[in-house]
Amino acid sequence: MKNLLILAQAADPQTVSTVTSEPVTAEQTTTTAVVDSNPAPQTSPARKTTPLMQFLPLILIVVFVYLLMFRGPRKKQQEHTKMLQNLKKNDRVRTIGGILGTIVDIKDDDITLKIDESNNTKIHITSSAIGKNLSQKP
Repeated sequence: MKNLLILAQAADPQTVSTVTSEPVTAEQTTTTAVVDSNPAPQTSPARKTTPLMQFLPLILIVVFVYLLMFRGPRKKQQEHTKMLQNLKKNDRVRTIGGILGTIVDIKDDDITLKIDESNNTKIHITSSAIGKNLSQKP
């Protein structure tokens, strides 16, 4: 093994290259030269992406989740609050428990409902227990 030849192959198989080599002896180091007869065409440099562009999909997902999970229920809560503020005497309502009645009296957070006309049965509930105003037009 006094003489050792080292050969190299070009990375691009379409380019024709000439590989030269020199024999290696114990006192020498290896030298290899590659000469390309058809250089590869220059490609455009890679586009640099900004950190904003890298995180844009994550930002869009967070915005979508916010709209889906937080904005919808908040809007529904605002509509319910508006409905409670517009309640007045003689409105027909349904409670969240399913009791149907007519509003007899409203005092701050306490509402008196008449639930039976024949024996004049009344109940006192909080305004948050009102589920729907049946007197309003849909």
